[in-house]
Amino acid sequence: MNTAALHDRHWNAIDHVLLDLDGTLLDLDFDNHFWQQLVPQAWGAVRGLEPAAAQALLQPRFAACMGTLPWYSTEYWSGELELDILALKRQDAHRIRWLPGARDFLAAARARGKRLVLLTNAHPQALAIKHERTGVLDHFDASFSSHDLGAPKEDARFWQALREIEPYDASRSLFVDDSAPVLHAARSAGIGVIRAIRRPDSARAGHRHEEFVAVDALVELIGGQPGADPRR
Repeated sequence: MNTAALHDRHWNAIDHVLLDLDGTLLDLDFDNHFWQQLVPQAWGAVRGLEPAAAQALLQPRFAACMGTLPWYSTEYWSGELELDILALKRQDAHRIRWLPGARDFLAAARARGKRLVLLTNAHPQALAIKHERTGVLDHFDASFSSHDLGAPKEDARFWQALREIEPYDASRSLFVDDSAPVLHAARSAGIGVIRAIRRPDSARAGHRHEEFVAVDALVELIGGQPGADPRR
């Protein structure tokens, strides 16, 4: 029995469905490949470094930024690395794809009359590319990037700013994300129903979420199976 699935009693207590983008709706394989392979390769090429050597040099710089707004900024890294990050993302955009069953969940939530809101740390420039490839924004009533709110989702200030521009009852909201720090922030913000994604990257093994009710894929929340998505 799927104890993480949302049943009528859950849906009856939910007005807002707040969803993460990368690793919840879209396959995190794109971002992981981009930052761990493509960027080190491009950065190392202009410096005469092998990709592995470049990655070893870049990793501490990446780690120092994780969880902060600059980490998610294409503009920041373009300046920091002297690379056209946006152009590189477009070069690799063919890897952007939906996670299996994600659109089925969106359709089910829409059919129940819930307000669908996208909450993402993705920079607006990156979000635009992902929308071009998938049409993801067409599924939502509203979308907000942390770069517009001045703080990442890991930060309490994000949730405070969100409440000012998207009035919602936190206790009657569902939030789904793959990041443990973000999930903790959502819980601190009083979100009533929280679910975690264990397999945000289809090319990698899943990870555990011991403190949150978790599923491999969003579609499991409506009783579906995370198999292949013929519409990818």
